[in-house]
Amino acid sequence: MKHIFKTMAFLLTTVLFVGCQKITTDGVTQITYYPVFTLTGGSTLTVPVGQTFTDPGVICMEGENDITGKVKVSGSVNTNQLGVYQLTYSAINVDGFAGSATRTVVVYNPAITTDISGAYTVAAGTNRTTLSSGAKTAYSGYPVNITLMAPGVFYVSDFFGGYYDKRAAYGSSYAMTGYISLNEDNSIDLISSHVSGWGDGLTELDNASYDPDSGIQWSAVYVANYSFNVILTK
Repeated sequence: MKHIFKTMAFLLTTVLFVGCQKITTDGVTQITYYPVFTLTGGSTLTVPVGQTFTDPGVICMEGENDITGKVKVSGSVNTNQLGVYQLTYSAINVDGFAGSATRTVVVYNPAITTDISGAYTVAAGTNRTTLSSGAKTAYSGYPVNITLMAPGVFYVSDFFGGYYDKRAAYGSSYAMTGYISLNEDNSIDLISSHVSGWGDGLTELDNASYDPDSGIQWSAVYVANYSFNVILTK
């Protein structure tokens, strides 16, 4: 019996000793505030070609502290060239965590008043041509959206016309997105393009034009081996 009491007393002493150990959190930051950006003027700005662009900047807060002075800006805008440009603002908080925000700046031609934006459908006559052999694969019926960014500058949801995204069911990462500019004679020029699934863009955009009666068409050349000859109608 004495042995049992001694054992219980020892266990109770051990539990009390363990329960009273100091748990230290010295040097550990319990709350960190990530950089939060407010883009002055909005996330998308437009400027007529040939005009001066002045970046309105950002306000960056870390909790209640203004750290705008720590913000770094990358990217540039060429107002002499039609295009869609990205400015990225970044900062690092007191605990070493980074944050960023991006602004889009569209340089446009104010002389272009035609709006070709809308929901289109890939029409019969569309095909993918293998340039080395001339073999053609016909396809149609897939949606392509054209979005107005600024007068004469438009975003294209898929230059491939749904060939990989919808037809092959690869998913939206394999849509060739990008931007085009419309000219006064209704011809279309490529500004930029990108397919995130493969990390590259079009080789070129040929024979691209808009016809108010028949719609939009282009030949989107990819990896110098395929031409996606797309016809879009509303």
